[in-house]
Amino acid sequence: MAKKKILFINQEIAPYVEDNSLSIMGRELPRAIQEQGHEIRTFMPKWGTINERRGQLHEVQRLSGMNLIIDDTDHPLIIKVATIQTARVAVYFIDNDDYFSKRRMTADESGEDYPDNGERAIFFARGVLETVKKLRWVPDIIHCQGWMSAVVPLYVKTAYHDEPSFAETKVITSLFAKSLKKDLGQNFKQCLSFRDAKPSLLDAYSDHFDVVELGKMAIDYSDGIIQAEPEVCQELLQHVAKKQIPLLGYQEDFANAYEAFYDQICPDKE
Repeated sequence: MAKKKILFINQEIAPYVEDNSLSIMGRELPRAIQEQGHEIRTFMPKWGTINERRGQLHEVQRLSGMNLIIDDTDHPLIIKVATIQTARVAVYFIDNDDYFSKRRMTADESGEDYPDNGERAIFFARGVLETVKKLRWVPDIIHCQGWMSAVVPLYVKTAYHDEPSFAETKVITSLFAKSLKKDLGQNFKQCLSFRDAKPSLLDAYSDHFDVVELGKMAIDYSDGIIQAEPEVCQELLQHVAKKQIPLLGYQEDFANAYEAFYDQICPDKE
């Protein structure tokens, strides 16, 4: 298998957040794929629970400074970076005071999901894609892990489809059990609309846009799906089968299986 450029867009990465199946995979998969000789870039949100001093995060001035307009409001995009020394993996963090740095992860102090989690996912998706453009780095594959990255497939295939950075990029989405308690808010569809990601594309999805609808949208615009845990939402697996999208079932020995799946979805060019 020829060396590929693989962009990992993660909701969580250990050790920046507590260990769970999603955060551990967020660390171990990029490490393993890099050790197999592929070129990687890795992104995650800069959650307010992350200790910047302990994690040795620092702002990348040349990548920061852009404003992203969501629901007619400007939101400054700040990019930070750190390195997981034990894994030798550099991590780029998408930051913004309103959406991330002044708040916890998906739920507040009382355990209630933030009502604007949908807007946060939109900001994260656009922030990653705009930053990759600035890096002038063209990924062969984008691998999305966690519901926070689920907007990315739609944007890659519509809003960014004619960008040189993503014109030929394949998208893979991993399905995890970790989820949200509440839906993404009444204005999620309105906020999602951007460039060629037209409102009409969202007519197929329920107005009650919960995490299952979000998962279906990610599946519809992905080239391949991975079942990352033994138990994930059966409705989403049924949707994958209905759409006849290539599926890699749960793999305990994931590194070699994922690399082979990457090759299946994005074969080496002649």
